[in-house]
Amino acid sequence: MGLELYLDLLSQPCRAVYIFAKKNGIPFELRPVEIFKGQLVSKDFSQINSLCKVPALKDGDFILSESTAILIYLSCKYPTADHWYPSNLQARARIHEYLGWHADCIRGTFGVPFWTQVLAPLIGVHLPEEKVQRNRAAMDRALQQLEDKFLRDQAFLTGQHVTLADLMALEELIQPVAVGFDLFEGRPKLAAWRERLEAFLGTDLCQEARGLILNILEQAANKKIPDPAPEVYPYMLLRISRIP
Repeated sequence: MGLELYLDLLSQPCRAVYIFAKKNGIPFELRPVEIFKGQLVSKDFSQINSLCKVPALKDGDFILSESTAILIYLSCKYPTADHWYPSNLQARARIHEYLGWHADCIRGTFGVPFWTQVLAPLIGVHLPEEKVQRNRAAMDRALQQLEDKFLRDQAFLTGQHVTLADLMALEELIQPVAVGFDLFEGRPKLAAWRERLEAFLGTDLCQEARGLILNILEQAANKKIPDPAPEVYPYMLLRISRIP
């Protein structure tokens, strides 16, 4: 059995892995894991990742979780261009510097609007307005830091070439955009970065990866999102409880 990727394209890190593999012509078998259907906590998937998280990778007998680890593994195993994960130590360190900050300041912050507007109402939970506003303020701070510390006057986040850092960042920032919060508005430097990155990745590939998430508000309005499986409720409630 060749490379298998377990993904739900509603997930930001899953889209990053999907786009990277497709852009680099890496052959893989897509194993969809639909969170709404409870597949994340199913017995079959727990044998792939006991943490019950996507993305996950299976390469023969080798199983790997965590999107950053997966992207680095794919970069090193397959003949991908050096700019993604450079062999130069200092250039590579810049990527790790960003990814460390990303885990602290981006990953748990920019997905919150999707939870508050789409997922929480599915199980009858409504977040207090003060939490919503606190999240908006946190996103604003993170965006300013993203511009000032990382993007600066460069073409991309760690220099003049696209890296794994850019791909991870972009898909996180797309998540609030998909639910009507255009965080690129009023930020021309960030908007120009997005335009350069999507031009490099290819519009068709970006649309292919984002089809589910970009239609999510319309599906919610038309009540076409299926009710989450009961076994997913504890996971969803735990995630909502962690929103500061």
